[in-house]
Amino acid sequence: MGLLPIDPQADVGRRAWAACPSCDDAQGCTSCAERRNCREHWRYLLSNTGSLLHLQCPTCTHVWDHETGFGATRQHVQRPA
Repeated sequence: MGLLPIDPQADVGRRAWAACPSCDDAQGCTSCAERRNCREHWRYLLSNTGSLLHLQCPTCTHVWDHETGFGATRQHVQRPA
């Protein structure tokens, strides 16, 4: 399967910092290891519902949901493919 395009709703002004489960591009980054915001390893924040974030990695274009655990949490929500 080839790379997905960057989502048309992606906006560099809406970013999140979470490890990409696909490419792990932040491995070895001191800022990321210290859980600080990094200039290089951010993710597009496509949308959110409470604490559930819908993210896209600008490096490998992988799209996934990430539960932050902040605020009201919920059981994992399945998104249609």
